[in-house]
Amino acid sequence: MLNIYNSLTRKKEEFIPQNGNIVKMYACGVTVYDDCHLGHGRSLYIFEVIRRYLKFKGFKVQFVRNITDVDDKIINKARQIGQDEEIPLKEAFEKIRKKYIDSYYDDLNLLNVPPADIEPLATENIAEMKNYIQKLIDKGFAYDSEGNVYFSVRKFKSYGKLSGKKIDDLLSSVRIDADPFKKDTLDFALWKKAKPEEPSWESPWGPGRPGWHIECSVMSQKYLDADTLDIHGGGRDLIFPHHENEAAQSEALTDKQFACYWIHHGLLSINGQKMAKSLKNFITLKTVMDKYSPNMLKFFYLQAHYSSSIDFSWNKMEEVKKAYQRIDILVEKLNKYLKDKDIKEMMRWGTNGRLGECFEDEFKAAMDDDFNMPKGLAVLFGIVNACNEQFNSDDEYKDSMLAYARDVIRKILNIFSLTCEIKKAAGISSEQIEEQIDIRLQCKNEKNYQEADRIRKELKDKGIILEDTKDGTQWRKRI
Repeated sequence: MLNIYNSLTRKKEEFIPQNGNIVKMYACGVTVYDDCHLGHGRSLYIFEVIRRYLKFKGFKVQFVRNITDVDDKIINKARQIGQDEEIPLKEAFEKIRKKYIDSYYDDLNLLNVPPADIEPLATENIAEMKNYIQKLIDKGFAYDSEGNVYFSVRKFKSYGKLSGKKIDDLLSSVRIDADPFKKDTLDFALWKKAKPEEPSWESPWGPGRPGWHIECSVMSQKYLDADTLDIHGGGRDLIFPHHENEAAQSEALTDKQFACYWIHHGLLSINGQKMAKSLKNFITLKTVMDKYSPNMLKFFYLQAHYSSSIDFSWNKMEEVKKAYQRIDILVEKLNKYLKDKDIKEMMRWGTNGRLGECFEDEFKAAMDDDFNMPKGLAVLFGIVNACNEQFNSDDEYKDSMLAYARDVIRKILNIFSLTCEIKKAAGISSEQIEEQIDIRLQCKNEKNYQEADRIRKELKDKGIILEDTKDGTQWRKRI
């Protein structure tokens, strides 16, 4: 039984999709005005792991994540580029938009995370947004004011149920930008009247562009073909006002609950500080990927529960690198040990419920408890320790247990979107390594320990580590 902490109800609930084993999941994506930073990477990774685990559980996941490619931030950056390069604002806007859409997909590739099943662009869904807005006007939940269209917050009686904020307290507790065209300071924009030279689309209210919140309502419901989503996700900073406004406008239109389960991940800081360009601690995924593999960054993300905040530092990256090497080393060792053994026959024998099977149950229990990834990661290290002990045991089920353990490791690594990445040794083949091991053994038998030590050191210098066990000398490649 999978339990998820639901931000809407503020408690863990058993996950029961609306339609059998089909899961309709939506997550808020990036706004393309810059390269993705580490916080974006965490969001992209977390929802990929959630998608993979749901599939592992037997659910058929339909996953949509939008791309916001029209927004104040994009236009502001385009305005600066237009001035610097002396080109029209609309031309600069297209240039920025396309550049950072490409950059986003480069970042996904660097992180080795696949895109969602559908990743719609806001600019490709303007017609549907205008239609949605008009329906809200027709129902009395929105109004046109001098070419701008606003949602009437006070007319939606359950506003604040997701964030826990009360309408009467919002004016004093939340900063709201003054807008002379609003009937009420709390109202939010569904359509923004275009300023001179800005990119715009024709509408019944005049040329303009959609507000941020309306994008997600329209694209999630359109591409998931549902008024009610099973899962809606995003960062904790989006709960208010973005997700609150999404829910309000969607439920005002459909008279149905917008999302059954809301999943919000914690934020990322840098050395204990909020990440910001003004603090000169803004770190992009590309910057980290220049120094570490995607596995190492993912391994860092796994250190904290998805709902918790996580603090990044370069020292922590060195720590997780060393930790991940233990898994790499074990997988290499298992592959070598099981290379010439009949794996299918081993798996048929079973393990009497030991090692691989019991660890898989522990992993499932961890992930079924609100996707507890750090606890699931601890199970993986438990397998590492158990396998290392098993290598030196005389257990009659030793080979089959190691085979099962490797199978479970592979399942866990796949769910965590991790791969093993033992680096190849420089200038030496496996056959040459085995040949050197045989020569070394002969030297030891002849009590020529000096030559045996020389061979060990020479292999070590080439990235090959030898381990003498009761079953003979095993070797592994150093990372």
